[in-house]
Amino acid sequence: MRGLLPILILLIIEIYSFQIVKTISKNKWVLIIYLLVSAILFCYLIFSFSTYDRSKGQNKYTLFVIGLFLLVYVPKLFASLILILEDIFRVFEGGVTYFVDEHKGSFLPERRKFVSQVALGLAAIPFSSLLYGIMIGKYNFKVIKQVLSFDDLPEEFDGVTITQISDIHSGSFDNPEKIQYAIDLINKQNSDIVLFTGDIVNTHATEMHPWIETFKKIHTPVLGKFSVLGNHDYGEYVTWPTEADKHQNFEDIKDLHRQIDFKLLLNEHVKIKKGQSEIALVGVENWGMKFKQAGDLKKASEGLDRNDFKILMSHDPSHWEYEVKEHPNHYHLTLSGHTHGLQFGIEIPGIIKWSPVQYIYKQWAGLYENKGRYIYVNRGFGFHAYPGRVGIMPEITVIELKKSKKLS
Repeated sequence: MRGLLPILILLIIEIYSFQIVKTISKNKWVLIIYLLVSAILFCYLIFSFSTYDRSKGQNKYTLFVIGLFLLVYVPKLFASLILILEDIFRVFEGGVTYFVDEHKGSFLPERRKFVSQVALGLAAIPFSSLLYGIMIGKYNFKVIKQVLSFDDLPEEFDGVTITQISDIHSGSFDNPEKIQYAIDLINKQNSDIVLFTGDIVNTHATEMHPWIETFKKIHTPVLGKFSVLGNHDYGEYVTWPTEADKHQNFEDIKDLHRQIDFKLLLNEHVKIKKGQSEIALVGVENWGMKFKQAGDLKKASEGLDRNDFKILMSHDPSHWEYEVKEHPNHYHLTLSGHTHGLQFGIEIPGIIKWSPVQYIYKQWAGLYENKGRYIYVNRGFGFHAYPGRVGIMPEITVIELKKSKKLS
C-alpha cells in the first residue's frame, strides 16, 4: 500500500498535466504523442525505482534516473498545482452559479486556456533551472574567499591561507576536463595548507580509482594536505554480501587519501609548525546528529588545552551545533561540509541566501559565528542524488587567517 501512494500521486500529476495540454492544443497528434511519451517515461521511471539494487548504491545510472525524474515531474507538479487551484475556484464558481442562476447548465465552468498557458509557463521555470543545473551548474566551480581574525592567532600564522574542499563524491563525476579545471583552480589559489573535509566517494572505494591521478595533482603546499572522513565513506547506504566486504571497502577508502597524498586524520590531531609557532589541526571521524557518530573529539584533542589555537575538521556541521560551539576547550575554527546546500537554492551575496536545507541544518553554507568561534560550511565540490546544482554552486573555499591588531 505504501508503494502505491507515490504511483497514485504521479498519476494525478499526469492527469492534470494532460488537461493543460488538452486545453491549449486540440491537435489530435499532439495529444497522442504527449500521451505516448508520458506513458513511456512513467513506466521507465517506475521500473527503474522499483528495481533499484541496494548492493550497488548510487552510480551514474541512478543519477540519470533521479535527474530525469526531477526534470519530468517537478515542472508537472508546479503546473498541476495551478490547475488544482483553478479547480477549487471552478467548484466555488459552479456552486454559486447553480444556486443563483436559474438557467442550469454544466455545474463546472470550462477550463480557461489562459490559466493553462500560465501553468505551462510556470512549469518552464523549474524545468529550465533543473536542466541548467545538470548541464552546467554541477561543474560551475566558485572560489569563495573569507578573512578571519583572531586575537590569539600566533604571530607567524598571520596571513596564512587555507584552501578547503569537501564532498568530492567521485562516483558521480562524468567529465574529466571539468574536474581537471577544478584541480587547476585549487592549485591557482597557492594556499599554505589544503584541507578536505570528507565524502571522497558515494559508497565504493573503486569509484575514486579513475580520478586518483587527477587529484594527486593537487599541489602539496608548505604546511601540507590533510583530510577527514564523511558519512558516505563508511559504506552504510548499501547492502554488503558480508561484513568482511564492508570492512575491506572502508579500509580501501581510507587508503585512497594516502594515494592522493592527503594525511587522513582519524580522531587525532597534528601540530602545524611555522617558524617558532604552532597551531593544532584536529580531525575527527564523522559525527552527525542524524548520521554516524564515529567522531571522538576528546580522543582527537588529547594533550591540547584551551590556550592552543585549534582548527577542527569535522564533516557534519551539526557536530559544531551540538558539541563544539560551546565546548570549554575553545575550538577557534571548525571546517565542515556535508549539506551541499542541498545543491538547490538562491544565493545573491548581501541580499539573499536560501535553501530548503536551512530548515534541517542551522549551519548549512558559508560562515557562522558564536562567541568568537567560527564554523565554515563548504557547499561541496561534487554532487550527489540530483546530478546538478541550481543556485548553490560547487565551492573551493579560501580562508585567510589574520591576527587581530590590539588597540592601544
